[in-house]
Amino acid sequence: MLLSGIRVLDLARLLPGPFATQWLVAMGAEVIRVEPPRGGDWLREMPPFVEGIGAWFAAVNRGKKSVALDLKHPEGRELFLRLVQSADVVVEGFRPGVMARLGLAPDILLARQPRLIYASLTGYGAGSRWRERAGHDLNYLALAGFLGLNGPRGGPPVPPAVPVADFGGAMALLIAVLAGLFYRERTGCGLILDASIFEVVVTWMQPFWLAHQAGLPVAREGMPLNGALPCYRVYVTADGGAMALAALEPAFWRAFCEAVGRPEWIPRAFDPDLIPEVTALFQSRTRQEWEKLREKLDACLEPVLEPEEAIRALAHLAPAFQTEAFSLPFTIDEQRLAAVGPPPRLGEHTIEVLQGLGLQPADLEDLRRRGIIKVEGV
Repeated sequence: MLLSGIRVLDLARLLPGPFATQWLVAMGAEVIRVEPPRGGDWLREMPPFVEGIGAWFAAVNRGKKSVALDLKHPEGRELFLRLVQSADVVVEGFRPGVMARLGLAPDILLARQPRLIYASLTGYGAGSRWRERAGHDLNYLALAGFLGLNGPRGGPPVPPAVPVADFGGAMALLIAVLAGLFYRERTGCGLILDASIFEVVVTWMQPFWLAHQAGLPVAREGMPLNGALPCYRVYVTADGGAMALAALEPAFWRAFCEAVGRPEWIPRAFDPDLIPEVTALFQSRTRQEWEKLREKLDACLEPVLEPEEAIRALAHLAPAFQTEAFSLPFTIDEQRLAAVGPPPRLGEHTIEVLQGLGLQPADLEDLRRRGIIKVEGV
């Protein structure tokens, strides 16, 4: 496996950090969730539930281990520092300063393990003047200008159903960790990394702001890829379904025009005045009729699937991706990488991991009795 032998201590909660570390699991790393003994990650208790565990938690924590440890207690903190000595990566998603208040600032951890990759996932960035400000996906999208572009013209902004900022932040964190491990292999030195979810969205928006300054107004439904071009739009069908047409290249647009018997449209791919005619054409047939045409056509034309349809379509569109598993969207030597195993119960691996530090059963029982650690089911 790509990351066999790499140990990751994951202190992050909710979606973004755990989503990133689940990729590391799929690449072969050992990822140990370090959670507070009372309650653990909040996602554990968020409905709906799968086999007694919150489905959202299960979706981003497959194949991991869980150690329930009170980092606010001096003995719990010392146990964590001992774990750091055997770790390659620490991932955390607290606000800047929280780890320092716990006595676990990056410099303290690197003093224990100089080869450590310390990775923070923050909202606005450790160096931002907003670093102490609370935030979630919707806030980052709002401030970066993304949310203001989402929704129909004339109506209020529409929050995306998928937390794209969170997942984008997770990918930035993952890239930073992998780059940090590569750097460490070349230099032997650890690193302190910080990935900002807000700044990820800002990087997405930069091309649009540059285009805006160059004279192309950034607006809802008025740009090339959000409805201004007849060749690149979502069209409603006769039965209320929808088709996504993305025939930007001349060959695709030509193929579409010829297939629907409108060769006169070929030179008008980028003519907004053509949109009403194409709209009327799509409304003249059902989605099923358009799908039947699509089967014989190579023109970037696909149905807009509803969630239930998309889940059913996984079996033949992407058989490696099933809702009960987590596979990476690439292969290594034609082999698919996946996070194998169920999500961990809170404290399920506390005994196993701490015994690896040399703690004896009597020591572990004393720590459990005093609430410094938690063992699954106890």
